[in-house]
Amino acid sequence: MKRLALALAAMATLASPALARSSLGVFDDWGAFRDPRQPRCYAIAKGERSEGAREFTPYATIATWPRRQVRNQVHLRLSRRLAADGKVVLRLGGDTYDLTAGEADAWAQDRRMDAAIVAAMRAGSRMSVSATDRGGNRFTDRYSLAGVATAIDAATIACARD
Repeated sequence: MKRLALALAAMATLASPALARSSLGVFDDWGAFRDPRQPRCYAIAKGERSEGAREFTPYATIATWPRRQVRNQVHLRLSRRLAADGKVVLRLGGDTYDLTAGEADAWAQDRRMDAAIVAAMRAGSRMSVSATDRGGNRFTDRYSLAGVATAIDAATIACARD
């Protein structure tokens, strides 16, 4: 648990400037943070260890941006840079979602998909994200969803006052 908390704190430090955010807690495999300078609040988890090569540490976030009127926006940092076609598929239970891709990131296509993914995450226990890297190799980043609902709720409540 302490190792997870340290890993989440380290990822949060990488995600934005130092001293900008405050921890809202660690809930099993997910943490929650508030960044009052944005303002934004988010739940975050590190991808599970894998045997495959990595260019980046994969992580998943569910963010709320009050001033932008965005709630529960899904973002995934992938473990590798994507192939030119950039197809990324998220699997949650029996559902699959084709995500919008960047160089090594992926997002839901719209707010409706964000809501569907978050609902599936709340009901699920695991999720995986699969894609093809620049070298043509398939890879999958996997996540535990233990604590995700509580972390999302903590982030949402923390930004309700902004």
